[in-house]
Amino acid sequence: MRIIAGTHRGLTLATVGAGDTCAHLRPTSDRVRESLFSVLMGGAYGDPISGALVLDLFAGTGALGLEALSRGAMHATFVDDGRKAQSLIRENIALTRRDKTTTRLIRSDATKLPPNKSTPYSLVFMDPPYGKGLGETALACARAGGWLADSALIIWEESSPQHAPDGYELHDQRHYGDTWISILEKQ
Repeated sequence: MRIIAGTHRGLTLATVGAGDTCAHLRPTSDRVRESLFSVLMGGAYGDPISGALVLDLFAGTGALGLEALSRGAMHATFVDDGRKAQSLIRENIALTRRDKTTTRLIRSDATKLPPNKSTPYSLVFMDPPYGKGLGETALACARAGGWLADSALIIWEESSPQHAPDGYELHDQRHYGDTWISILEKQ
């Protein structure tokens, strides 16, 4: 697993191996990340990355948030409650030589986020454990807690296409092997 483009292009991130099923770690593949960021940077959404505040829910290794930072995002907050994930995120932040001015790590269940006391986030990556129905709960919690900016773009990775909950508009869905990416906008 590596950073695909930007200031950290080619940097190899901490390895998870085939994934850690006990910790529910299933990193987004380089191919899917590359395709996803091509869609985001393709112009249909303006420039959602440059200067963005990024929220990476169910962050796992932090690869999605770190890719956004490499491509010009201003700050990324990583949320995961797993010890293994926390360790990998810390290691990957260190590998990219990022610090607390551009990253924040929160040990929390993404479905039980505390209220946000800072600026809301304009770009949200959400990669919940597949097939457990946690994405919609996490999205509702993030909205209620003030984590989402007006018109925030949400990138939701799942094993099936996701519908847009009330208060969101579905813009696009892409299928990559066993992964579906749904792109939503907060209304």
